[in-house]
Amino acid sequence: MKRSDDSEREKRRKRRRLIQELGEQRIPYLSPTDPGYQDLWDSSYAGLALRQSGTLPDGLHEKVQSALITLQRRGCLLRDLVRVRDRDVFTAVSRALVGQPGYTYRYLDTRLFTIPWHCEGEEGQKDEKEKHCCDSDLRDACKALWELNQFFCSDVQQTNVRGVKRCRSDTENSEDTPGEGTCEESVKDRLLEKQEEEEEEDSGQGCSHSSPPSSAPPPAISSLVQFNVTLINYMDPTAMTQLKEEPYYGMGKMAVGWHHDENLVPLSPVAVYSYSCPAEPKNEEVTEKDGEGQSKEQETETEGEGTSKEEQKEEGEGLGKEEVEKEKVCWRVGLKVAWDIHTPGLALPLQSGDCYYMTDDLNRTHQHCVLAGDTARFSSTHRVVQCCTGTLDYIQKRCSEALENLHTNTEKNTKSLSSLLPSTLQCIEDIHNEVEFEWLRQYWFQGRRYARFCSWWTKPMEQMEKDWKEMERMTQLLLAVVEDENTTQENRREIADILLNALTDRQQHRQTWRDRCQSSLAQTLPLEEAPVDRPYWSNDDPDMPLPFDLSDIINRVESLLWRM
Repeated sequence: MKRSDDSEREKRRKRRRLIQELGEQRIPYLSPTDPGYQDLWDSSYAGLALRQSGTLPDGLHEKVQSALITLQRRGCLLRDLVRVRDRDVFTAVSRALVGQPGYTYRYLDTRLFTIPWHCEGEEGQKDEKEKHCCDSDLRDACKALWELNQFFCSDVQQTNVRGVKRCRSDTENSEDTPGEGTCEESVKDRLLEKQEEEEEEDSGQGCSHSSPPSSAPPPAISSLVQFNVTLINYMDPTAMTQLKEEPYYGMGKMAVGWHHDENLVPLSPVAVYSYSCPAEPKNEEVTEKDGEGQSKEQETETEGEGTSKEEQKEEGEGLGKEEVEKEKVCWRVGLKVAWDIHTPGLALPLQSGDCYYMTDDLNRTHQHCVLAGDTARFSSTHRVVQCCTGTLDYIQKRCSEALENLHTNTEKNTKSLSSLLPSTLQCIEDIHNEVEFEWLRQYWFQGRRYARFCSWWTKPMEQMEKDWKEMERMTQLLLAVVEDENTTQENRREIADILLNALTDRQQHRQTWRDRCQSSLAQTLPLEEAPVDRPYWSNDDPDMPLPFDLSDIINRVESLLWRM
């Protein structure tokens, strides 16, 4: 059910009360060396499952780790300039999105565009000249990540078939969710996302706030999980000068603050591969954030592979001080129950090559953070992202829908609007803004980074810009209708209102993006990564139907409405 505004306010009050109740105290948390660790896992963190490094297929580690290092050495992993509480911040972690061709992943007002993984038998990674979009090294790296993705899809699927709630030996965590599909987002999800933003900002690590899966009722569950993207993250804690302490439990230095993963299909699992390495190739100072970028990325672990819980409990109780110290220097995932200061937190150590799953509704009901170890670390965080509004296919269809209302008279070489129905005009102006601000400016805000190592998006974005220019022409035609004093159009005032709202919104967003492109942080980036304020043109550009600065036009429409 959708939550009301009153319900949202109540949730905020609840959070404030919990913080007040906590005061200066620290909430307890348990690690494998603590008594009761497995019992806590079973009772409060059952959606978490761990597949230990030694249980993966032969040869997979070598392929995946080589792929991650290749992406790093080639400069594909970059810090994102994201938006948190109306201000720009760099993510602490460097990242890249790999996945289905034409897919994107949006977090913290930032849209990442996939480098396609090169699946066997697919031709979607070539342009019209049959040229590969990536060189052979990157193709091999992306293909290795696709093979890991296939393993995760199969592994989670087997878990579903067995119906195991939490694996104990050689099985994974069960999950009831999948497939690519639904795009419902509840108000509760958005509230949790906001809370996550606040907590991640508090952590100072630019972690991603995620919007957890939507609340009940859940979507129809597919029998097959299809992870459609993986967010690759890299962080070297030795290059970071300011890693903040985890504030609620005293778990240690955080690479990624508390958050939910964002923009995922409701109840879908998240699978994470963790690779710690002694000395990664130098690139940029970054910190790791698993899952979603908030620096938004989040990771979650799931226990249940490799060793039975009973065996782990016995081993945990037998660990000496040396083992406890080893725990503190390795990477860990911290978990807590959202809105709860009474249930102890859980800290799960990760050895290099370990994988973990977050399943069931764990991402919605719990939050997780990433606790830094002593060495550099990569993670490959596989997820089922919402694909209803975040794919190239989707936005191309939206462009076609808008342009259907543009009529061209070939004999007179003139253009006109086919329909002046207010509902049609509103839809077109909405699409116009969506194309400009959710796609074109998002793409160019990340500079020329994509074209440097992958050409897949180049032609589609060029065509999208041409379509957008036609929409500018349609807005010009609509303005002419509104300003025509001799028009017999009955709903002229309603049309003028629609136009004014669209232009005002467009003007505000253009200024916001200009400010972001010219921010002090943006100026610190090298030329090939620096934001590009595109599309941009001078107000007297003869090739453009309307000026970039819409102030004068907005004033004209406002004056016209006053006279009506």
